[in-house]
Amino acid sequence: GSEAAHEEEEAAAAEERLKESVDGVLDRSARTRQAALRSLREAFAGRSLCEFLLERRLTLADSLERCLRKGKGEEQALAGAVLTLLCLQMGSGAEAEQLFRSLRPLLVSILTDGAASPVARQSCAAALGMCCYVAAADPE
Repeated sequence: GSEAAHEEEEAAAAEERLKESVDGVLDRSARTRQAALRSLREAFAGRSLCEFLLERRLTLADSLERCLRKGKGEEQALAGAVLTLLCLQMGSGAEAEQLFRSLRPLLVSILTDGAASPVARQSCAAALGMCCYVAAADPE
């Protein structure tokens, strides 16, 4: 009885925090975006969120793309880490493959950019490798 109700409340609160983090990735402040990315990284690494992510994958993909394009160093590294976990959460399937295909050119661009920070390049390399392994239907 009450334990199930408590678990439902916790799940609802966790989902609300996730929604706030997804929104936070679009904030004007780099600090707020980075905090939101850290929160998403932690949430995605901690439990399965497939249903939540399927409903928001396009918003999240757009947000991550923006962080990778406009962000610097730490923000790009965090976005790469969140992207890796997002691919893992989504698993193999059309949605994950579409996500990977849309962001692959940007990841390669950052990876091969000698002026990009080493931490961002490393994160993009990891995202490329893992997302290709998980999400690419035909390895190229």
